[in-house]
Amino acid sequence: MIEENIDIQTPNGAMNTFVVFPEENGPHPVVFFYMDAPGKREELHDMARRLASVGYFVVLPNLYYRRSRDFYLKERTPEAMDVMFAHMASLNAQTSQIDTQAMLKFVDNHAMADQSRVGAVGYCMSGPIVMWIAAQFPNRFKSIASIHGANMVTNEPDSPHLMAPQIKCESYFACAEIDKWAPPADIQKLELALKQANTNYRIEWYPKVEHGFVFPQRAGMYNAKAAERHWERLFNLFERTLKLSA
Repeated sequence: MIEENIDIQTPNGAMNTFVVFPEENGPHPVVFFYMDAPGKREELHDMARRLASVGYFVVLPNLYYRRSRDFYLKERTPEAMDVMFAHMASLNAQTSQIDTQAMLKFVDNHAMADQSRVGAVGYCMSGPIVMWIAAQFPNRFKSIASIHGANMVTNEPDSPHLMAPQIKCESYFACAEIDKWAPPADIQKLELALKQANTNYRIEWYPKVEHGFVFPQRAGMYNAKAAERHWERLFNLFERTLKLSA
């Protein structure tokens, strides 16, 4: 595979980004990989490589680039968590639109990326982001996946669940049974919004697992069986919607 560490230029600065894709048989369907709150790190690079290994052009940006090019949560001390939450709070629907527009421009001009077949996956804090960008760019995304997405229902006018009527692509939501950031009441509201919008979606509960269950280095939370289920679902979703086998 080919790996690139590049800067994608945005109106807010240079967004440092990890890009990985197969060396042969391009151009490849595109998957935007939106990080979780602890930040862009080698663990996520490995996950991006796994997606790329089955035929995708994967783009993994550092969403905190406006504040830091290299932050990631090494230890969950109160001080480090405060920094992480401040970074997380700096992101919203507007920053997501700016960053995604720049990412789309990048893949539109890359010879190994098939700009007509684009999907996205968001983890943790990026569950809302994939909802926002699917609503903001309804003609660009064929599918989105939210993996233990946090804060999917809020009281704000841009609450992710309120985006449902603007979302035209297929969506998948993997929900951890034990997750204070996405309690059952919120997921019920999300499902109601998706159903009322008559959009193509699937919500799946992952029993007896906690928020963060997909990450191998998340001590005490990682669940191998559930993590592999999430990979199976992602591969199936993207193969169908991005027509990998076509």
